[in-house]
Amino acid sequence: MGHVTTSFLSAPPVTAAVQALHDEDVDDVGYVMNLTHLWAHQPETLDGLFALLGRVGAEGGFSLRERGILVAATAASLGDSYCALAWGSRLGNEADPALAAGVLRGTDEGLTPAEHAMATWARAVAADPNGTTASDVQALRDAGFDDPQIFAMTTFVALRLAFSTVNDALGAAPDAALRRTAPREVQEAVTFGRPVADEDGTS
Repeated sequence: MGHVTTSFLSAPPVTAAVQALHDEDVDDVGYVMNLTHLWAHQPETLDGLFALLGRVGAEGGFSLRERGILVAATAASLGDSYCALAWGSRLGNEADPALAAGVLRGTDEGLTPAEHAMATWARAVAADPNGTTASDVQALRDAGFDDPQIFAMTTFVALRLAFSTVNDALGAAPDAALRRTAPREVQEAVTFGRPVADEDGTS
């Protein structure tokens, strides 16, 4: 059976590296994600980006909940429905679906003051990095973050923006499975970006 196009690009040949990406997705989520079909044009780049994200997150000491807050706030600010649904679901499972929906909507109900500072900073970086001020950085310090953590947080957001930008610009549609697995609150909060793919892979 041929691959159904789920982005603006055709599917690359299935090399050993591409098959490894597919197998990893099946092991992790039970299917090959649409974004994986897209990034299969450069498997090593995807592996390198995720490795860098992991290293930056570890350097900052960010928990899964904190990474979920950063990604959800960043994706929503950019208008990226794919990462908003995927990471909104992760955050909802890790914390609470209503909390995840609050981050996606920008209301931040249920966040601690430090988490709210993280979400606010992620939105600022995503929306207008030239508009940030020393006072914005001081607010992060006041929330308990040191300068190495602030650097890590900013780099993490910037890398997520790069990842989302490639997916969005090249038309990667959110996986149909997200319609079934994302919490209702998260789905209702994602009113932006590309629509979820149909079961046949189209959007």
